[in-house]
Amino acid sequence: MEFLALASAAAFICTPIAVWDGDGPIWCKEGPKIRIAGIAAREMDGTCSRGHPCPSSSAVAARDALVLLLGGPKGQRDTGHIIVRAPAMRCSADGQSYGRVVASCRLSDGRDLSQAMLATKTVLPWR
Repeated sequence: MEFLALASAAAFICTPIAVWDGDGPIWCKEGPKIRIAGIAAREMDGTCSRGHPCPSSSAVAARDALVLLLGGPKGQRDTGHIIVRAPAMRCSADGQSYGRVVASCRLSDGRDLSQAMLATKTVLPWR
């Protein structure tokens, strides 16, 4: 399945295996890289993307909050990506951005991932 060709609202499963920053990408065992819909986090170099909200929290704080929501760190790749072993999430494609699927996802316990990240106060809403 070509994930970048997913139509908006197309449902798919993502089993997270690695995380880069607080709004993604999240690497899925099934293939796609997800950018979490509806939120903005700082880039790992500490900057904020032009035209996006700029949270006061650091990129590391946001990334670590996402990693904790996905079960905690299980290691780190040479590239800096944090390895996770999380249960499968149910996701819905909302579009694409920079080679990633923009997606709304539900954690295995039913919580909306965007809302769970907003509750950490390390990211800001973004539409």
